Amino acid sequence: MEAPLNRNSPLDPPTPSGTRSAYRVGPRHLAGDDGRLYDVVADTLAGLGWTSLAIVRGRQEPDDALEDRQVLRSTVLHISPDTLRWAQWMPPDEPFHLGDLPIAWQISARRDGTAPLAQWSAYFTLDVPGEVLADFLLALDARDDPTAAYTGPGLVLDAVTAHGWLRDVDQPDAGAADPTFTSHLSLGEVPPLIQDADPRVLIVEADETGPAGWQAWAQPALGAPFLWAASFGASVPHDLVAVFAASLSSTVPVLRRVLPESTRDRLLRAPAG
Repeated sequence: MEAPLNRNSPLDPPTPSGTRSAYRVGPRHLAGDDGRLYDVVADTLAGLGWTSLAIVRGRQEPDDALEDRQVLRSTVLHISPDTLRWAQWMPPDEPFHLGDLPIAWQISARRDGTAPLAQWSAYFTLDVPGEVLADFLLALDARDDPTAAYTGPGLVLDAVTAHGWLRDVDQPDAGAADPTFTSHLSLGEVPPLIQDADPRVLIVEADETGPAGWQAWAQPALGAPFLWAASFGASVPHDLVAVFAASLSSTVPVLRRVLPESTRDRLLRAPAG
């Protein structure tokens, strides 16, 4: 990094042409998605050769013009060449939320082409940094078997503590947070509706704890709304979560033109270029 990051340097207002100045900002986990989460992920997947399909569900009366059609829901599905992994951009009216935030991307994988359902799924809201999701997808694409478990959960915590995050005092083997305690990573019972092929998900009783999966989130202040949230099903391989964790906690600044209102005062920034 050539220029020091300055917390108090205000972002330039838009120029008369409507463009915004670009800045290198950190920490990454509070930098938001620059309003480009779909574009960053879609460009990454296109570069990997994944196929994209638009799925539009709506209603049109026989005499309606095309522009009068009522679109009820629209999604974009990206599928890997071997069809073993896919990523779905969720519609804005999707009723599935994490931390009171609507899901933006659902990423899934299956063991082989004969399996009708995903072996695991992971979910991400808006304002998850696009760079983090891109790194996660690059690692997923590089795997021969997207579902095989090669490592244990310790790899995930090692990834963030290597970048200065702190292990949870009460659960040092299952949680960590950044030094300001605004972003967290935790291994525990997954929220409802998280799709996973682990059979224990289907048989757990109401008074029992289900299989553990990784959860991550950023909350700028105690009691404040979440900035973003992510949830990984119990069967997501730990090494893939570790890639997400390492990228999320990376100290390398990211390029931004738009900053989240809730964290802009916490970000260090320097003009790009």
